[in-house]
Amino acid sequence: MTTRDDTAAATVADTGGADRSSRLHHRFEAIWGTPPGIARLSAVNHTSIGIRFIVTGFVFFVLGGLLSMLMRVQLALPENDVLDEGIYRQFFTMHGTTMMFLFAVPILEGFAVYLIPKMIGTRDLVFPRLSAFGYWCYLFGGIFLYSSFFFGSAPDGGWFMYVPLTDAQFSPGPNTDFWLIGVTFAEVSAVAAAIELIVAILKTRAPGMSLDRMPLFAWYILITSFMIIFAFPALILGSILLEIERAFGFVFFDAGRGGHPLLWQHLFWIFGHPEVYIIFLPAAGMLSMIIPTFARRPIAGYTWIVLSVIAIGFLSFGLWVHHMFTVGIPQLALSFFAAASMAIAIPTGIQIFAWIATLWNGRPVVTIPLLFVLGVFFIFVLGGLTGVMLALVPFNWQVHDTHFVVAHLHYVLIGGMVFPLFAGLYYWLPLFSGRRYSESLGRAPFWLMFIGFNVTFLPMHLTGLLGMPRRVHTYAEGLGWDWLNLVSTIGSFLLAAGIALVLLDVILHFLFGKRAHRNPWNAGTLEWAIEAPVPTYNFISIPRVQGRDPLWSQAELVNKMNRGELFLGNPDSDQRELLGTNTVTGEPESVIRISKSTWIPLLTALPLALFFFGLLARVYVLTAIGGALVVVAALVWLWTTGHRQAPDIVDAGCGVSLPIQYASPQAPGWWAVCFTIMADAVLYSSLLFAYFFLWTVSDAWPPADHSPGSLAFPLIGIVVLLASSAVVVWAARCGREGASVRFRYGQLVALVLGFAFLVLQTLMLLDFDMRPQQHAYASLVYTIVGFHLVHIVIAMLMAGFVFFRSWFGYITVSRQLETRVSSIFWHYSVFQWLLGFGVIYLFPAML
Repeated sequence: MTTRDDTAAATVADTGGADRSSRLHHRFEAIWGTPPGIARLSAVNHTSIGIRFIVTGFVFFVLGGLLSMLMRVQLALPENDVLDEGIYRQFFTMHGTTMMFLFAVPILEGFAVYLIPKMIGTRDLVFPRLSAFGYWCYLFGGIFLYSSFFFGSAPDGGWFMYVPLTDAQFSPGPNTDFWLIGVTFAEVSAVAAAIELIVAILKTRAPGMSLDRMPLFAWYILITSFMIIFAFPALILGSILLEIERAFGFVFFDAGRGGHPLLWQHLFWIFGHPEVYIIFLPAAGMLSMIIPTFARRPIAGYTWIVLSVIAIGFLSFGLWVHHMFTVGIPQLALSFFAAASMAIAIPTGIQIFAWIATLWNGRPVVTIPLLFVLGVFFIFVLGGLTGVMLALVPFNWQVHDTHFVVAHLHYVLIGGMVFPLFAGLYYWLPLFSGRRYSESLGRAPFWLMFIGFNVTFLPMHLTGLLGMPRRVHTYAEGLGWDWLNLVSTIGSFLLAAGIALVLLDVILHFLFGKRAHRNPWNAGTLEWAIEAPVPTYNFISIPRVQGRDPLWSQAELVNKMNRGELFLGNPDSDQRELLGTNTVTGEPESVIRISKSTWIPLLTALPLALFFFGLLARVYVLTAIGGALVVVAALVWLWTTGHRQAPDIVDAGCGVSLPIQYASPQAPGWWAVCFTIMADAVLYSSLLFAYFFLWTVSDAWPPADHSPGSLAFPLIGIVVLLASSAVVVWAARCGREGASVRFRYGQLVALVLGFAFLVLQTLMLLDFDMRPQQHAYASLVYTIVGFHLVHIVIAMLMAGFVFFRSWFGYITVSRQLETRVSSIFWHYSVFQWLLGFGVIYLFPAML
């Protein structure tokens, strides 16, 4: 390993190299630069989008914190009347919703969007428009939620929205609708970002960066993104079902008509407990980057850490009943979930011991980021210990829904997410701004936060053990809770003061901080090879890495990158280009051309906001208009992708020629569609889970004297769908063979068969002898059929799109990406109905 002096000396370029670097910088800036003025809103590069996520996340963090402070003032004294019960419920609901849905996940995704391309040695994310669209969905979802205060209808059913308290009978106003629609809008952003990050990490790493050389933060984000794909659809489905029940009278959660309120809890917590680790893992990834830098040595146990992160990703989906120990689930089942809740402490402990070993065997330099890391060790470990206690069913029964759980939750989330976040904020500040922060100013906020946090939440363990329930807005004197609540309120003000000072320190840093040189920490990962503040294109040329810490092991790497001597160092194409690499080895496979600044993401998110507003206002004409405009915007978006005149093979530098992504069998678009289908399949599986769950708790399923109707229409429909799938296969083969006319005929035949299937499904529903408002069975049949019909319509739109793209020359023998994407979605939609048919028509017959 080179010394710090060797590395610093090696990064000083000669005069000629500096001139060449400057010329290349201006040429790349002309291609990648962000437009000035109001046009900055059209920027789609990952640096701009990541900063938007981070800044917006901190704004919501402040709003959620202010709500919590008002709640603490209310609880400071017994029988206080600062907030009445209704307002307290609204503040409680919006505080939890803000912190879980508008702060924790989005801000960590923002850091990932900003950092991942820089860490893995690429210039941008592969779908910059998708990143921008995700941000607008997140922002509009947050605005939807907070606009409820102006209408006096803020959500008040708790951030978990348990039914029946939130159904139309007990919450007839729009309060719950604001939550359901706002959160769903924001969740679209989370899933979009997850797909974007997975494809970027798997397909655009620097040459030589095999999976076992990836920065640990990239591993954490990769696993977290997969967890989002598997966890968030359950909540999205639950929100859709509850909104349909409230708006149209369908039945999913009403026990009197075959539904069950526990269905909501299952759907919510299938999302909810993985959510805790979705929040923790990216923050832990930050720690795994910070600790080696300040320990002055590589991370200890790299492989063990990666395996432990993967284990957490799997185990986190076996814990959701951890939150439902008191609902009457059989004790044998509880024992399995209790065991899983304790077992997950093992991979978490592996990471903590690896961090400690790295510090123990290194030469630690105690800076502000490392202070926050040490705070994590104290706070998060205590939260983990109380988590193991709560995994014990008898103890859980005693403290369930008490302030003990509130204390545990905050020790885990603030200790496991907020403290690491602030460590990461201080660590990467020089990269964000190109300035150094003040060590003296930053230490006081840390100690205020550390002391204030423990003064706030440590007493809550005792108030919980003394019986104080959660979610109460006041309490009587003489219960032993008075002084403990007062101490917690005092501590909360110390904690708030510390957070305010951190934010003030960051603002002062941007205004008055001294200029920092490149890589002020002498870190080993690629993001520190970039001059700060970072240019929009990140790297003049894409490096080939030879280890996990390339800046420590490759002394000349920075100079070679800046002279444009490595991959994609020639900007003559006037296009934004990335290097596509092999999923496992990281070897170059293709050149990826991506979008420049555009208004399309915003113009797609705006009609989607109109669609959701129509649902909220019950003005379904607006919903229809918004939906139609979303389809039009999506078609324009897709049509403006692709470079018809681009050559199939391009020069990638270093003597290598590679196919453009449209002609590559491993194109990022193919991977993105596969992961999108995966997320959609989880959503559909959650819907089928709802069907089977309600069967298990129903007295009669389907209800007596009712059946799904004749098999004639469904069987004919299956024949039509299978025929359409065969036609799609034949058309794709014609396209590969250059028979473009037959290819287009095949797409038209598939469209006709798709339309015939829609007619058959309509006749099938007309033959069904129950309306969806009568019973949960009918509601689920209609929902399963409707869900599939939406997919058939999308598949038909894709087939029509491919038809016209072929007509205009975007699809050729060598460019089959769009055909492959359309075909796999068509086949997936066919398979989806085969499952739906089996559930609706065959499953009851097996009883």
